[in-house]
Amino acid sequence: MSAKIKYTDEPLGKIQVVPDFLPSPAELAFREEGVKVTLALSKKSIEFFKSEATKHHTQYQRMIRRLLDAYVDGQAPTRQSTPARRDKAAPRR
Repeated sequence: MSAKIKYTDEPLGKIQVVPDFLPSPAELAFREEGVKVTLALSKKSIEFFKSEATKHHTQYQRMIRRLLDAYVDGQAPTRQSTPARRDKAAPRR
């Protein structure tokens, strides 16, 4: 990048204004409320996420959380109402 840029005073042609698509600072600072859970995962899953997290300089738990959030977001439009809970006294088939 040692070459100098030479600026000229030429017409730019047709210019199109792009609407602001970046999130606001408030949206970037927002953190969803977290709920602590205990979850047993397979050793190979944890090793995978730890390895990938190291490659991408992030936390493996954050990657797992984002994966689950992405799954939920993908299911939301097609999800129907949750099935009715079974009464404990009702016989199982």
